[in-house]
Amino acid sequence: MFDYDDTAPPDDAGAFAPPNRQTSWSAAELMAAHFPEPKWAVPGMICEGVNLLCGPPKVGKSWASFGLALAIARGDDAFGSIPVDQGEVLYLALEDTARRLQARMRTILAGSEAPEDLTIVTECPRLDHGGAEAIDGWLTAHPRARLVVVDVFAKIRPAAAGPGTSAYDADYAAIGAIKRLADRHAVAFLVVHHVRKAGSDDFLSEVSGTNGIAGAADATLVLKRGRGKADGLLHITGRDVEEVEHGFAFDPARGAWSLLDGDPRKLTATDNHTTVYDWLSDNPESGPTAIAAGTGLNPESVKTALRRGAEDGWFTQRRRGRWIAVDHGTEAQHLWDVEGATP
Repeated sequence: MFDYDDTAPPDDAGAFAPPNRQTSWSAAELMAAHFPEPKWAVPGMICEGVNLLCGPPKVGKSWASFGLALAIARGDDAFGSIPVDQGEVLYLALEDTARRLQARMRTILAGSEAPEDLTIVTECPRLDHGGAEAIDGWLTAHPRARLVVVDVFAKIRPAAAGPGTSAYDADYAAIGAIKRLADRHAVAFLVVHHVRKAGSDDFLSEVSGTNGIAGAADATLVLKRGRGKADGLLHITGRDVEEVEHGFAFDPARGAWSLLDGDPRKLTATDNHTTVYDWLSDNPESGPTAIAAGTGLNPESVKTALRRGAEDGWFTQRRRGRWIAVDHGTEAQHLWDVEGATP
């Protein structure tokens, strides 16, 4: 099971380095070397290493991570449509009670049998006081593990930085402690974390803390509330994953997040947004007054749709006061890129 000594002294920074790992090659040796393919918990989304799952409070991060843990432990499709390899999962639910977790699991499983390959833990010491040893011990005893969920990061990170340690270095070291475990066992960690209250055009800069947190992680996933048809928009970037956005829908009756097909911009569009886009596609270089007259929308609603659409890359001004719909790969997008038009 999951055992630990909560009186253990702080661990040595190198205690969980992979044994006998080669760290130096000639260029020719490196080119001739053969490495195993990385193991994916969710193909194209969550790979072995440290994956941050960030988002504002109550956006549904815990539902998403718990549902993912159950899917992998059972060998079900992740997010309703992505086939995964079945394997053992450790879920550190450090902000929840057993009763709440039971109720949540009943909702997600909807009468299906609970998997034996999911271990749920509600208490874990901080990484530097026995937590790293406990997780390492579980992973050693469960070599079929494919995922470890940490919900939430704040509950296991070291309590305070040492004297003279910068906030960046402390954040980097805290994620580094998890990364050593992930690398040693070649397993994916999904670490739930928060975002800042203030939004940003760069989703990476929204991760709470210094840049050391996202910088030390292998991938960062930021879940935001969606507009329109999507309940959530997931931004992903990382070392082994392409930078991408996905639209998701949440079904509260099943406690399930489902991946949506289609352009995330359109999935997060409001009805007004789509109406303006369709009008501009047929009537390029129209102004707000003409758009309002042609669509029947309130002029203020048109201006709001244009402003938000410009932020999302839907619209741009061909010249002052004259808007065009931007469809990537079309002449409109070409004009935007070449001429540098700005909203």
